[in-house]
Amino acid sequence: MRGQVEWLVRYQTFVYQTLQAAEAMEQLAVPETIQEEVVDEKVREAFERYWGVIVWNDPVNLMSYVVYVFQRVLKMSKQEATRHMLEVHNKGKSLVAQGTRERAEFLVHQLQRFGLQATMERG
Repeated sequence: MRGQVEWLVRYQTFVYQTLQAAEAMEQLAVPETIQEEVVDEKVREAFERYWGVIVWNDPVNLMSYVVYVFQRVLKMSKQEATRHMLEVHNKGKSLVAQGTRERAEFLVHQLQRFGLQATMERG
C-alpha cells in the first residue's frame, strides 16, 4: 500500500510539473500584442516620402571620383553630379536624393560602399 501511495505522489508531481512546463512554453510562444496604432505609425514612418540622402565632405576622395560615384549610384548626368560634388566641397554637404526610407537606406549603403560619407534624415 505504501508503494502505491508513493507512486501516486510521484505521478501527481510529474503531471503538475508537466503542466507548469507547458504553460511556460505557451507564454514564450505567444508574442506580446503590439497596438495597431504603433504598427500603423511605424509603417507610415517607413514609407513616408522625403527621406533625404546627404553626402558629406571628406578630405579623402577626389572630386572626379565623387562625380563618378554620383553618376553610377544615383544615375545623375555629369552636370548634375558635378553641381552636387561642388556643393559638397564648398558647403560641406549636399542633399543628393529623396525618396522612401527604404530607398534612402539603399542609396546610403551604396554610397558608403564606394567610400563616401553619406547619411539619411527625414525631410
